Amino acid sequence: MSATDVAVTTTGTPRSKRKALLALGALGVVFGDIGTSPLYAFQEIFDGVHDIPAVEHRVYGAASMVFWTLTLIVSIKYVLIVMRADNDGEGGIMALASLAVSKVKHRRKLIMSLGILGAALFYGDGMITPAVSVLSAVEGLELVDPGLTSWVVPIALVILVGLFMVQRHGTGKMGAAFGPVMLVWFVTIAILGFSSLIQTPEILAAINPKYAVSFFAGEPMLAFLALGSVVLCVTGAEALYADMGQFGRGPIRFSWFAVAIPALYLNYFGQAALVVRSPESASNPFYLMVPEALTLPMVILATIATVIASQAVISGAFSMTRQAIQLDYLPRLLVRHTSSSERGQVYVPAVNWMLMISVAALVIAFQDSSRLASAYGIAVTGTFVITTCLITVVALHYWKVKPIYVWPVFTLFFIIDMAFFTANLTKFSDGGWFPLAVAAVVFSVLMTWRRGRSLLQRKMSKLGPPIPNFVEEMNDSGIVRLPGARVYLANDLDVAPFALVQQTRLLKGAAEQIVLLKFQTANIPRVDPEHRLMIKRPYPDITQVSVHLGFMERTRATDVMEAIAAHGVPIDPAECVYVVHQVSIEPSKTAPMWMRRQYMFAFMQRVALNPSVYLRLPVDRVLGVWTVVKLDEK
Repeated sequence: MSATDVAVTTTGTPRSKRKALLALGALGVVFGDIGTSPLYAFQEIFDGVHDIPAVEHRVYGAASMVFWTLTLIVSIKYVLIVMRADNDGEGGIMALASLAVSKVKHRRKLIMSLGILGAALFYGDGMITPAVSVLSAVEGLELVDPGLTSWVVPIALVILVGLFMVQRHGTGKMGAAFGPVMLVWFVTIAILGFSSLIQTPEILAAINPKYAVSFFAGEPMLAFLALGSVVLCVTGAEALYADMGQFGRGPIRFSWFAVAIPALYLNYFGQAALVVRSPESASNPFYLMVPEALTLPMVILATIATVIASQAVISGAFSMTRQAIQLDYLPRLLVRHTSSSERGQVYVPAVNWMLMISVAALVIAFQDSSRLASAYGIAVTGTFVITTCLITVVALHYWKVKPIYVWPVFTLFFIIDMAFFTANLTKFSDGGWFPLAVAAVVFSVLMTWRRGRSLLQRKMSKLGPPIPNFVEEMNDSGIVRLPGARVYLANDLDVAPFALVQQTRLLKGAAEQIVLLKFQTANIPRVDPEHRLMIKRPYPDITQVSVHLGFMERTRATDVMEAIAAHGVPIDPAECVYVVHQVSIEPSKTAPMWMRRQYMFAFMQRVALNPSVYLRLPVDRVLGVWTVVKLDEK
């Protein structure tokens, strides 16, 4: 082997190994949700809220609908089309909306509002998915021993709480631990499905869509109601896209086509074959495919798999929250990056604990997976519809695809998505109202913060003059210069922060050295120290500093001051005073915002992460400036 060959092998191996590990991690985190849907999806078609008798032609029709739903919605729409629309490597409906907005000139607010509504719907159904997945698995204990029925809910609660408790370790570590387990799960359900399928191989004829069409033609109402349960086979499709930033497009696609979708096809057709042979098995076709002696081990494996399944929605919620913060639809929350190689792997403690409480409450309130499955569907199918609309805008305006190719595809998916959405509306009174109620609250919160921030920034922009004007004002007003240095956090280094303006005007004094500090986060894990600081001194007593940090880096402001002093700025890092500006919102009847929303915005403003905590400022040298602001036009 030549030296060149050695170099190629040496540099190529880590990259290949990393991709393989990401693919395995994606199998554990991204596809856990959709991978465990066979536990309850096919059962709900016949033994769910609508209780459809399992006649042979209906089983064929249902199997055909499941096959084409997985193929069209997940494989073609999400994996092949929607996942091409990454926004700086990030996925999710908010990233898709911001991508769509970036290239259009009209109806930008409408497009972004659709994205926010889709995100709100994602949170709504995201609370149900972990609850229904874990409950459906633990309920297998009832087949082992009916006396264990009373233990199902307590066991499910303990498992779910434990899952949320370990989230702080990060998606990457979770994926490394979960990936091999999910690989075993997919192989197992494939074997189970195949063993049943070979007994009734004629069920494979259901691949032909004519069986689904004939079901609708012969019994349109029953087929329409069945759609409301068929959608359960694609639980986690939106989370799949939202998690793209966690692992990347390539590993997710590879895991889907190489492992997940073949196993799902085999298992669903295996369940259909069993129901054709024995219609009464429709009450629980998944576990009834399992040999009796292996029921308990299968329950244990299924429980572990459904715990992992919940990870897809949880990590998707973390990614979605981070995007909302970046797009200024949520106040700053503590976001911890858990990987030095993948920017999208994050952990948001506040979201984690809110989800845990909500999921536990759902398990206690609904008690069994069938009732929870009835609540599932309206919100996620609404998200499907919105995603179809947004990806169409991206295709037309961002990818510049010819309309003659775009509109037929849009029409196909829009009809499919609307059919699922309207079918799930029939479950509104059976619990479908819950995710819609959650989505309404989340949508209100996101839009309130965005509107409040817009009004606040407009108000504050009138209070901070450009730096040259501020310097001229200080010189003309005979301001007293106090010894030492004061550091002010700034969003715009060319504008005097209002805290500086307020102190100078009210106290008639300013520090000898004024430092304006702005922090910017780059798209790389760590920034080269040589490129970390950009320092400008337009005036002898004013220093403008831009600090560039990688997304894995956190810094102390004191370290920045030491670096600035080393560059010759005349300050003493041990004596610098840090001025933190706190804004308190006073609701006003003259503000262009409802009073209820003003109170909500004021509350969110108070609970936002304090910059002094985020930047780890020395508590004995922090000076708070408090300003009361009304969001009116005056």
